[in-house]
Amino acid sequence: MTEYESVPSAVDDETEIPTDHPRYQDLLTRHRIEAGVEKGITHLQGMHAEGRGSAFDYLLGEETIPSADDAERAAAAQLLLADHPVISVNGNVAALVPGEVVDLASTVNAAIEINLFNRTPERMERIADHLRDHGAEDVLGLDADARIPELDHERSKVDAEGIYEADVVVVPLEDGDRAEALSEMGKTEIVVDLNPLSRSPQVAAIPIVDNIIRAFPNTTEHARALADADDATLREIVDSFDRAEALAAAEDRIRSGDLAGE
Repeated sequence: MTEYESVPSAVDDETEIPTDHPRYQDLLTRHRIEAGVEKGITHLQGMHAEGRGSAFDYLLGEETIPSADDAERAAAAQLLLADHPVISVNGNVAALVPGEVVDLASTVNAAIEINLFNRTPERMERIADHLRDHGAEDVLGLDADARIPELDHERSKVDAEGIYEADVVVVPLEDGDRAEALSEMGKTEIVVDLNPLSRSPQVAAIPIVDNIIRAFPNTTEHARALADADDATLREIVDSFDRAEALAAAEDRIRSGDLAGE
């Protein structure tokens, strides 16, 4: 077996990270966040958030557990049923999974909207350009001509034809207060968060407790598999998903310390 340093040397490109490294996914996300900060896409606070998520992912065994896969399948079905689905993108999401966001959006016919807590025109444009570089054709969020009620900070700013009018919103790596506010607006929320006890998954209709670099491709794969399913089949998948059971399963995995997996 190849031996590696516990902390590999810095790399200039993610292709330099050996794919057989036992912490490959963690190193990949670290590199992408660092690169995002350098590009002006990710705020420095995003590095702290990524570190927190990395710790939870380690306790989950750095794999998609069965309950998370069930959630990803339910999320795919919910997005295919939606009339106006929107994927919300912040700096960490843009840095970690820009191509995967575009892929999922095109598969389920969802809009993509940038939404930031640390919002500046320059950063918004950089993220929009970054998403366009990865295939996005139309990126919402720059106009911000509507507001989410009961929020006073920058994350209240949304597009009237985007998140404000959406029936289903994917809110990955989300602040709990905005997740709660969107829920109060009657939105069906799909949340990706590695902490099952966080406010965001606690208020989500479909909480996905998984690393976003696995969650988005998995959800897209499920959506493609379900593309020809009728509405009744999709509705049955959504209705049979037990959000409380999924959160409990994730918490149990984290608390059990069973890093060998199920």
